[in-house]
Amino acid sequence: MHGRWRLFRHDAAREGRIGPWAFLGLYVAALLIGTVSALSFGTVVFWPANAVMIAAVLMLKRPQAVSVFLAGIALNVLNNLLRGDQMPFFAINVILNAVEVVTVSLVARRVCGAALDLRRPRRLMSFGVLAVAPSVAVVTTIAISLAVPLRGYTLDQTLFGIQRYFMVETLGAIIVTPTLLLLGRRPPGETIWRAPTLEAVVLVSLLFAMTAAVFFQTVVSSTFLLVPLLLLVAFRLTPSCVAVSLIGVAVISGAATATGHGAMALSKLPDIPALFGPGGVMAHLTVYYIFMLTVVVSALPISTVTTERRRLMASLRARTATALEARRRAERSDAAKSRFLALMSHEMRTPLNCIMGYAQVMADDYSLPKPARDRSVAVGSAGERLLAMIDDVLEASSEEDALHMSAVRMRDVVETAVASRLADARAKGLTLDVEVRPAADVGVLADQRRLSMAVCRLIDNAIKFTTSGGVTVRVEQRPDAFRLSVSDTGCGLDTGEIERMFELFEQGDASITRRHGGSGVGLAVARRQARLMGGDIEVESRPGAGATFTLVLPLEMAEPVVGAPIKVEAVEVAEAAAPTRILIVDDHPANREVARLMLTAMGCESDQAEDGDEAISMARAGGYDLILMDVRMPRVDGLTATMAIRALEGPAARTQILAVTADAMPEDAARCLASGMNGHLAKPISFHGLAAAMNDALAASADPASADPDWTGEQRRATA
Repeated sequence: MHGRWRLFRHDAAREGRIGPWAFLGLYVAALLIGTVSALSFGTVVFWPANAVMIAAVLMLKRPQAVSVFLAGIALNVLNNLLRGDQMPFFAINVILNAVEVVTVSLVARRVCGAALDLRRPRRLMSFGVLAVAPSVAVVTTIAISLAVPLRGYTLDQTLFGIQRYFMVETLGAIIVTPTLLLLGRRPPGETIWRAPTLEAVVLVSLLFAMTAAVFFQTVVSSTFLLVPLLLLVAFRLTPSCVAVSLIGVAVISGAATATGHGAMALSKLPDIPALFGPGGVMAHLTVYYIFMLTVVVSALPISTVTTERRRLMASLRARTATALEARRRAERSDAAKSRFLALMSHEMRTPLNCIMGYAQVMADDYSLPKPARDRSVAVGSAGERLLAMIDDVLEASSEEDALHMSAVRMRDVVETAVASRLADARAKGLTLDVEVRPAADVGVLADQRRLSMAVCRLIDNAIKFTTSGGVTVRVEQRPDAFRLSVSDTGCGLDTGEIERMFELFEQGDASITRRHGGSGVGLAVARRQARLMGGDIEVESRPGAGATFTLVLPLEMAEPVVGAPIKVEAVEVAEAAAPTRILIVDDHPANREVARLMLTAMGCESDQAEDGDEAISMARAGGYDLILMDVRMPRVDGLTATMAIRALEGPAARTQILAVTADAMPEDAARCLASGMNGHLAKPISFHGLAAAMNDALAASADPASADPDWTGEQRRATA
């Protein structure tokens, strides 16, 4: 059931293409067909009048439908007077016709949906089986029951009368009403695909011609010749065209059968004059009704199913096209977002490199007054927080999930992360301790950049929410995974807040009176990195009792990393091993000066090149232990310069090259390694980070594989 019990359509419904006067004209024509049939053949072969009135009631608005319905009753009365019907059949005929129209319309409105879209196979079946057949059966029963005592019908005549009345009314309703509904309000599916006009005219004309040829002859029973044409019409034409074609077939075949022609006249039937009248025309009409009902219930559903299939396919094509276009827009948007993020990352890191570099150089310059050095430390700390926020936002916006696994020492990663956050902890008067269990002091296979980022974000979070006491980082190895715990003595949090804290841009206190800053991205980034490496973050906390965030990682064991670890206490990076001569390649003078000052503090000698072309010439001369290579430079970029250096002859081709660039995305690091560089260090650089990257590069230079210019980029390590 699709709707409420109502007779007339809603006033806001769309206007049909057949108006009230057109319906009245069709109703008059239908009455004339019935009258002519009765006068010419002694019987009503086809009664379409009620079908026309049903369509009018279903399609017109309430005032128009009521007017047409009342006018139809008046025309029916006039028609009965002209035919000379006697009372009480004169009145019974009019009343039963009105009852049939109202009953079929009411049920059809209920079971076929508000739109009465009979293009749908289920609705067409519901109209015929649930609306027409029961209503006509009720009217037929009433009519014959009244006729039996008045006309003295025998049992055989009663049964024959029921069958004939039911067939005549049903045939008209299931052919004419759907036709008018389809023509008056063409469903959307018929506008999706329509056969060419010439094809439709040819098919319908052939069908009518074949029907005339089959029925206006009495030589051979050849109704089977209509089947191929009917199927072709049903499959190729729309339900509206098929319905019109069926009306034409009904008129042609009905006229032929009523005049004693056609395949029905060739059927051998019992000659019962009391039932069939002289010549047995009524018997032949019974066979004809069965034939037409078979044709209708075959051709029209096939047409509706085919049209529905075309509609669904067209809808699928349209949705597919829409989805593809949406995907293309999303891909373009994603590409634009990636370009924007890469550009913003580069453009923000370049000035930060100068700010943080000079701040660190000034902070370590003891020739300056202590207030100046303290201010430099504050500037550097602010720059580090800004850099961390940039990294977090870029990481949260990135959809990159590839892992770049390498052998790293767990202690090195942890102590490097702690060393980079030691100044922040001391600025708040906090202790920052590291405890690495002996079993965990091993090499593991991990993505060093992601692991470092996760550890740093957990330490940052602990320092931010701790006002007194300290933070402790513990590393231990369990049978199933490594567990890296960051515990603090801060304010703690409720159990219900834990999952919310891992959502992007969620903050412990988002009010305007909050005590803690931050963008609400750090913990989300840390969990993302953990899950990408197959692990997760567990939280234990109570309000006022601090919190412990545990990074659980099922990492595989690997060979220990070559090179001495950088101690947490080693804030004086001049103690780190460094090459004697280093070539600084950067197009920005301030960046070159920052690198020179740091290298000088480390006891290194350095030369400078302004672009890749100059770097190639200076590298060809030889004598450099390491080249710090920028990527984005005029004339010749760093990638091209690296490949040119690798193509040189002699020891110069094996010089260690470290990318020092503001291109900090993972794909940027991969691109640098693929070009022949030995490592990647993202700007802004610090004493600690530069020393660690240089140590790694020089340690790797002792490996024969790294000294081979044909060594593939995938075999090199990127230093985050």
